[in-house]
Amino acid sequence: MTDFDVIVVGAGLSGAVMAERFASQQNKKVLVVEQREHIGGNCYDYHNEYGITVHKYGPHLFHTSKEHVWEYLSQFTQWTPYEHKVLGSVNGKLVPIPFNLNTLHALYPKNEAQEIEALLVEHYGLGGKVPILELRKSSYEELQQLGEFVYQKFFVNYTSKQWGCSPEDISPAVTARVPVVISTDDRYFHDKYQAIPSKGYSHLITNMLEHPNISIRLNCDATKLLKLNMDSHTISFDDKIFTGKLVFTGMLDQLFNYVEGELPYRSLQFDFQTLKQSEFQPATTVNHPNEHVYTRITEFKHILKQQTSHTTIVKEYPQQYDRNDESKNVPY
Repeated sequence: MTDFDVIVVGAGLSGAVMAERFASQQNKKVLVVEQREHIGGNCYDYHNEYGITVHKYGPHLFHTSKEHVWEYLSQFTQWTPYEHKVLGSVNGKLVPIPFNLNTLHALYPKNEAQEIEALLVEHYGLGGKVPILELRKSSYEELQQLGEFVYQKFFVNYTSKQWGCSPEDISPAVTARVPVVISTDDRYFHDKYQAIPSKGYSHLITNMLEHPNISIRLNCDATKLLKLNMDSHTISFDDKIFTGKLVFTGMLDQLFNYVEGELPYRSLQFDFQTLKQSEFQPATTVNHPNEHVYTRITEFKHILKQQTSHTTIVKEYPQQYDRNDESKNVPY
């Protein structure tokens, strides 16, 4: 392996950034090894027969407030502005998520909503965010009930499905992170830069890896070629000692051959459907916390505002991870 200075395992966004930086900034010869048949990792996307950009491993939405990150990636792509807004199916209505003042007024009677809004603004300030755990401990009964309502209708069932545990097993520390947003801003993210690569993530990452110093091997499980000798502190790759740098972006338990057991990953099943209709739902993502086995439905054409006669959706079904079952062995 004297031909390469750096081996990067994984051709997702992390691996692509590391490979590009070593190649362009340090003039290193880089080998990128990817176990899948394509680059892009979980960001991989493609155009289907109807011209819809489909994210194979669920929706990926770019957002950052760091200007240097934006400027760096802008070398490799043009952008289409996109601000993500999520709806949730609750009590027979589609309402904004995270829970905000618009959600409050959509689900509560007018007078009751106005009273609760006044209490929220008085005690937490307009534009503030208050964890539902804090609301459930409020001295005001109305806010206690609001916290309990948000917990029961928006959080606990969704989280139980996502992580495969009972509501009783969900830590209060996790609950504490779920906010009620005291504003009418329906955006899911609030970063300065929010956009989608105009030609897709696969195109972006292809451009990053097109440096002459970078070579790519697809359909190659690097963990079967890598050996870490903990006694001699050496790395071998393909039965040859490798003295360069190794960047590993995969599963750590797999890299170390499960010597300490397995990490508790979760997996997902994606059910893709292409429908002969112009639109399935009014937003990119609709969460279904309560009624269904799946957690959410994404309709891809909304992301890049693609006008087509058909539409493609995906339903996400959380499931146990099993490295020995091909239908369950992708960790998310």
